[in-house]
Amino acid sequence: MTAQPKRNSTTEWQAQDRHHIHPFSDNAQLHEIGSRVITKAEGTHLWDSEGNRLLDAFAGLWCVNVGYGRKSIADVAYKQLQELPYYNTFFKTTHPPVAELSKLLVDMTPKQFNNVFYGQSGSDANDTIVRMVRSYWNLKKQPKKKTIISRTNGYHGSTMVAASLGGMNYMHELADLPLPGFVHIRQPYWYGEGGSSTPEEFGKLCAKALEDKILELGAENVAAFIGEPIQGAGGVIIPPMTYWPAIQEICKKYDLLLIADEVICGFGRTGHWFGSEYFGIESDFMTMAKGITSGYMPLSAIMVSDRVADVLNSGIDFSHGYTYSGHPVSCAVAIENIRILREEKLVERVHDETGPYLTKRLWELLDHPLVGEVRNVGLMGGIELVKDKNNRKTFQPVGDTGTICRDHCFRLGLVMRATRDTMLISPSLTWTKGDIDDFMKLTQEALDLTAKDVGL
Repeated sequence: MTAQPKRNSTTEWQAQDRHHIHPFSDNAQLHEIGSRVITKAEGTHLWDSEGNRLLDAFAGLWCVNVGYGRKSIADVAYKQLQELPYYNTFFKTTHPPVAELSKLLVDMTPKQFNNVFYGQSGSDANDTIVRMVRSYWNLKKQPKKKTIISRTNGYHGSTMVAASLGGMNYMHELADLPLPGFVHIRQPYWYGEGGSSTPEEFGKLCAKALEDKILELGAENVAAFIGEPIQGAGGVIIPPMTYWPAIQEICKKYDLLLIADEVICGFGRTGHWFGSEYFGIESDFMTMAKGITSGYMPLSAIMVSDRVADVLNSGIDFSHGYTYSGHPVSCAVAIENIRILREEKLVERVHDETGPYLTKRLWELLDHPLVGEVRNVGLMGGIELVKDKNNRKTFQPVGDTGTICRDHCFRLGLVMRATRDTMLISPSLTWTKGDIDDFMKLTQEALDLTAKDVGL
């Protein structure tokens, strides 16, 4: 009988992990307390190295839409690794997975999209879009149109360009960002910034901030506006329904390209295939990643409208690309992932069943003394924690209460993320009503413990 290799202990893994610089972490503090070591995942649950079972209410990082442990995806990846593990798509070359995925994406996205460019992450996809936007206006003989407008608290990735596109001040301060040519306007965050206005009034007011900024900079200098249909990492900020129609009118009026960042909203999260469908957004670009492969392999894709592609494809080389653009294994995995979403009707289930049920259950939390607002579309939501819900008064310093609640969640066997003092929800689309009930039970307990800690 063959002896099984010795499995490391938690402390051994933690010691090895001290060589690892973690993203978005205080690494000195992390190495002092030791990393949480996740060793297994199945369905909607994770297990750590101590054998603790965790309900994952965040789908990894907004991405494991079809749930963990899909054997058919592993089989497809293995077959592709044997047949063609890698080849590039440079120099007039293609391969079956990238060709087939390209046609699939064109068929399932809005009619203006007939062209796709591939990368590995949402960050490099948005980086690429900036190159495309500037190339477009240069080829249109309008080289002054360079500036891209986005929103405070928006998140578009963490490369130097993508972080400049985003409006996260703490990311800007670390590396002297944003780079020139990127400016930000107010976010459509009615609960936190709407004051006495109605959501409808506030949506139009926030859209007007785009027009004001264009007039300040000069329309001849502004190239594009980028926004997530729903701001994800910024706190699941769901804009009023008056917002996106007004944004689109302004982009048309001043001849701006419109970029819909669908990295989080795409592939069923909102109960629609794309968040753009929910809001009626007709964009020139769509940024896609995360749910395109459910995180099983790295892949990003940019849908490029005919308006832009016709100019970029006008007889010049687009001198841009990545070693792994259109990686065959990633593309094969994406095709299988989309097949699962379709055949199991997971997007329809979110729209018709689990999304409405999550809404109903979340609204029950409004009776809790800590909860000022709940908001969700489909299986994407936020629970905003406040000190005084009658006056929308926040805790100071902002963020400490969210961290307390997040840590209680982990101890109770629940994975939720905290942004400032908002608890974020983004589970696999395979969640059932039973999973939502389990989630609510654990969330209620975590909120009760947090309220006790902060004196409410």
